[in-house]
Amino acid sequence: MIVTGAGRGLGRSHVEALARSGAKLIVNDLGVNRDGQGEGLPVAEEVAAAIRAQGGEAIASQHDISDWDAAGGLVQQAIDTYGRLDAVVNNAGILRDRMIVNTSEAEWDDVIRVHLRGTFAVLRAAGAYWREQAKGGNPLQGNVVNTTSPSGLFGKPGQANYGSAKAGIATLTMIAAEELGPYGVTVNAVAPVAHTRMTADLVSDEGAMQTLAPEHVSPVVVWLSSVRSRSVTGRVFEISGKRFGIAEPWRHGPGIAPQGVMTPEEVGSIADTLLQAALPPERMGGNL
Repeated sequence: MIVTGAGRGLGRSHVEALARSGAKLIVNDLGVNRDGQGEGLPVAEEVAAAIRAQGGEAIASQHDISDWDAAGGLVQQAIDTYGRLDAVVNNAGILRDRMIVNTSEAEWDDVIRVHLRGTFAVLRAAGAYWREQAKGGNPLQGNVVNTTSPSGLFGKPGQANYGSAKAGIATLTMIAAEELGPYGVTVNAVAPVAHTRMTADLVSDEGAMQTLAPEHVSPVVVWLSSVRSRSVTGRVFEISGKRFGIAEPWRHGPGIAPQGVMTPEEVGSIADTLLQAALPPERMGGNL
């Protein structure tokens, strides 16, 4: 199976837990800084070597998942190495927090590219492989675990780029579950809150660090990557040491059936009534 962004933080915790469960792993990571810049370090090989030293099976990958062809190459690497691909955990991402009016074009494009395009590119390549296997009558176990965020589900000031990408991943998860379901593929997502280098400047209390340790998240990823969760698809799971739950997607709230074309005055009057009956937007609150 493939885990992207697996050299540090949540990704490393995931591959270590998956290795203990017997998974054969492609450990993918470019080894760059959390903003996606800097000289790439061989963190993927270091993690893969550590897994092999413990008796597990793992090889490293430095494919750039945001590159269309490289994402396909990553999927092919897994197939060539292990003879098949059973699961993908899309975890790679970068962070460039900025208020909207201060965000540069590159800061927007790069975060969307790595998170949303990268998740889609790997998902597309893996989905095409599984569709081919299903049409050929070959038995398969296809599981995808995407990584969204409370920032994408509920919004967080200063993370317009990151939150937009993560919201897109949550919706992509639901669409992919519908499209790939007929081929026997499940697609779910996790929305973790964890203390990693991505959130190091948000969490400093030692007790909170323990509560938000990545190890709280990884068992859910292992479960979603296995045959034990084959009846579950199109879901987003919220996970931290504080809470394990399911995030519910957009739902139809209060509404009416317009009697013809409304005037702006009617819109205002009806909207006031609907807003009084509607639930207020939910915010991230005490997640961190």
